Amino acid sequence: MTDLAAVCPLTAHEALERAALLAPDVEAVVTAEERITFRDLAAEVRRVRAALTTAGIGRGDRVGLCLGNGPRWVALFVALGSVGAVTVPVNTRYSADEVHHTLAHAQVSTLFVADRVLRVDFHAVLREIGVGADATPTCPTLPALERVVVCGDAVPDWATPWPEFLDAGDVEVPATGTPDDILLVQYTSGTTSRPKGVLLTHRSMCADAFFSGARLGLRPGDRFHSARPFFHVAGSTLSVLACLQHATTLVTMPRFEPGEALRLLEEERCTHFSGNDTIALMLLNHPDRAQRTLRLRGAWVAASPTVIRRVIDELGATECVAGYGLSEASPNVAQSCWWEEDAVRASGAMLVEPGVEVRIRALDGSRDCGPDEPGSILVRGWNVMQGYLDDPEATAAAVDPDGWLATGDVGALDASGRLHFAGRTKDIIRVGGENVAPADIEDVLHRHPGVRQAVVVGVPDERLMEVPFAFVVLTEPGGPTEQELIDWTRARVAGFKVPRHLRIVDGFEGIGMTASSKVQKNRLAAHARTLLERDDRTDSKAVA
Repeated sequence: MTDLAAVCPLTAHEALERAALLAPDVEAVVTAEERITFRDLAAEVRRVRAALTTAGIGRGDRVGLCLGNGPRWVALFVALGSVGAVTVPVNTRYSADEVHHTLAHAQVSTLFVADRVLRVDFHAVLREIGVGADATPTCPTLPALERVVVCGDAVPDWATPWPEFLDAGDVEVPATGTPDDILLVQYTSGTTSRPKGVLLTHRSMCADAFFSGARLGLRPGDRFHSARPFFHVAGSTLSVLACLQHATTLVTMPRFEPGEALRLLEEERCTHFSGNDTIALMLLNHPDRAQRTLRLRGAWVAASPTVIRRVIDELGATECVAGYGLSEASPNVAQSCWWEEDAVRASGAMLVEPGVEVRIRALDGSRDCGPDEPGSILVRGWNVMQGYLDDPEATAAAVDPDGWLATGDVGALDASGRLHFAGRTKDIIRVGGENVAPADIEDVLHRHPGVRQAVVVGVPDERLMEVPFAFVVLTEPGGPTEQELIDWTRARVAGFKVPRHLRIVDGFEGIGMTASSKVQKNRLAAHARTLLERDDRTDSKAVA
C-alpha cells in the first residue's frame, strides 16, 4: 500500500480537524485537572497557530517543548506542525546537561517550558545551563535560542508568560504544514553515546498512528488511557496522534502510578490502555485492582506472551494487542490486530504494517534467514526515519542505500509472514555458542504465581562468555526462594537458558527506570556485575 493519503489524514492538524468535525463534543484530552473537547482543542490550535505566526515561528524552525502531558502539549505540537515548524520534545526527567545537549544539538530557537513538572524545577535547570544569566533568554552556549515561553505561575522577567504569548496572535492564519515536513526530532535514549535526533515526518507519524489505532480497535468515543510521556514516540505517535486519527479520548497523567491509573481507568470508564510489561504488571499486581470495576475492551502492550495472557484474562482487555517498534520507524513496525484470535495475539505474533517490508538477516550478516529462524530485523518503507539530525555518518550506518533500516533488534518471521520479536541485539546473552533472548527466561519466570516481575540481563562468565542473571520482584514477602525460582526455570527451559544467578529485589526504581516505566537494562547489568564482584570479594575473604 503506497497511497496513504487515501486511507487517513497525513498531517497532525488535518487529523484534528477531522476529529473535531466527526466528534466535536467528545473529549479529546483528559487529565486529573483538565478536560478539552475536540472542538475546543481545534479552536485552541488555531489560536496557538496565530500566536506562532505573530512571533515569526514558521517552516523549519525547531521549537522545544519541555512540558508535562496535557492539552497544552498537544495544542502546541499540532499547531507547530501546522505552520511547518518542528517539535523538539525535551524529556522532563533529563538532567541540566542533557537538556542543554538537546537544545544545542537541535538548535532550538524557541523553548516552551513548564515552571515545574512533578519535582523538577525548570527555573533551576535553565539557570544551571546559563539561560537568563544576563536577564535575557539568550545563552552563549545556545546561540540559536531567542525566546523562552514559560507555562506556569512563576515567570522570570526575561521570559514570556504563556498568556501573553498566546494573546499576541489576534489574526487567524491558515495551516501550511505538509505531509513531508519534518514534524518531530525524537531524541533516542543513549547508553554509550549522546542521544541522536531522529527525523520523523507528518506522513510517517500520522500513518503509523492510524494503523496502530485501527489494529488496536480505537473508535470515535472510545477512551484510551496512556501515561506514556508525550516526549517519547509511544506518547506522541501511538497515544496523541492515534487518538486524533480515531476521534478517541486520550486520558493521561504526568507520570505512571498504578493506583492512580486504576482510579482513572475506572472513573473515566476507559476502554483501552497503553503500556509495556512493567506498566501491565504494576496494574495486574496492585492491591487496589480487586476493588476497581474496569470496562476495558483492549490494550496496546509491548510485553511477553504470559503478560499479554494475564491482561486478557485478568483485566478483561479481551482485544489486547502486541506491538513492536523503535523511534527510527515512527515507531510501529508490526502489531497484532484486535479481531484476531486471542491465542494468536497472546503468542506475540504480529502483522507487519501495510506497505512496510521486513527482512530477517543472520546475526553474522551473511544471509537472509528462513521461516522461524531468528536474526537481525531490517525494515523498509514509509515509516522509516529521514535520518539522524546533522549526523550523516550515523544515518548511513543505520539505513543502507536501498532504504533498509538496521533496527539493532532480533526476531523471526514465521511461515505466514508474522513477526516475532525476540529482543534487542545488545540485550541478547551469548551463552557459549548459543544466543539467548532474555524475554524467553522472563516469560517463564512470570508464569510462577509468586513472581510479580522478572528482568534478565547477561553477565560475564569465564567459561561460557556470558550467563543469564535474573532479578525478581516477588508477589508478596515470604514467597519462593532464589533457588526455588532457578529450579522452576530449569524444569521449563533448555539448560543453557537457566539463570546462573538470581536475586530477589524489592523493585527497580532505585536501580534504574526510564520515564516510560522501562527498566534500564544497561544499568541493571552494571548493578549485577557489582553484586558479583562483591560476592567474589566476600568469598576471597572467607577463604583467607
